[in-house]
Amino acid sequence: MKKIEHIGIAVANLEESNKLFKQLLGTAHYKIEEVSSEKVMTSFFQAGPNKIELLASTAPDGPIAKFLAKKGEGIHHIAFEVSDIYAEMERLRAEGFRLLNEKPKRGADNKLVCFVHPKSANGVLVELCQEIREEK
Repeated sequence: MKKIEHIGIAVANLEESNKLFKQLLGTAHYKIEEVSSEKVMTSFFQAGPNKIELLASTAPDGPIAKFLAKKGEGIHHIAFEVSDIYAEMERLRAEGFRLLNEKPKRGADNKLVCFVHPKSANGVLVELCQEIREEK
């Protein structure tokens, strides 16, 4: 794992949370993107070398809606940048970690992503992220 790629925060209202985080961080979000496969709308902020991803559910049965109903607003996951997501997934499986995905899937911000089950990581949902490299 190379570095923390971003911290994901579940929010009930993306518009209101964008205003709040703009005030908090002193900068506006740089991207809003829907990930329909996850029933989520995302908003990204850059704070120095770090990124914050706000996550708002687009459906009452989406994973973020379920998270909010159970835990309320707050930190949802920590994402780590990896060079080779397939190799990292294989390494983690060999170490005994439970992955929530059999193979990586397309996520927000031009990334391939995979999640590590929180029960395998002291209650923390961990996301692996690899930049999607366009074929030339």
